[in-house]
Amino acid sequence: MQTNNRFFDDLARVAAGAIGGLAGVRQEVEGRLRDQLERLLAGMDLVTREEFEAVKAMAAQARTEQEILAARLAKLEQELAATEEESEPSVGPEPESDATVEGERLAD
Repeated sequence: MQTNNRFFDDLARVAAGAIGGLAGVRQEVEGRLRDQLERLLAGMDLVTREEFEAVKAMAAQARTEQEILAARLAKLEQELAATEEESEPSVGPEPESDATVEGERLAD
């Protein structure tokens, strides 16, 4: 019985040592992959999160201003159309000018 317990104890120690060794290897692999990934990303022309958020806020503000200006333009166009309608005479078509009549005579 004693030999069986000692065998299992030794086996447990070897397994624990192997697991500890694998944990170290895992950390080493993760560290190297992280370094490679950081080096790869540094070579690319990527923006930081802060830069992205700043540009996003600027775009949202520009969009809001554009919508306000579009509404003002539509209002001004309506006012202009109303002003033009009031100033136009409601009499029939305009009479032809003398230049048009003479131009027709010259063509004949």
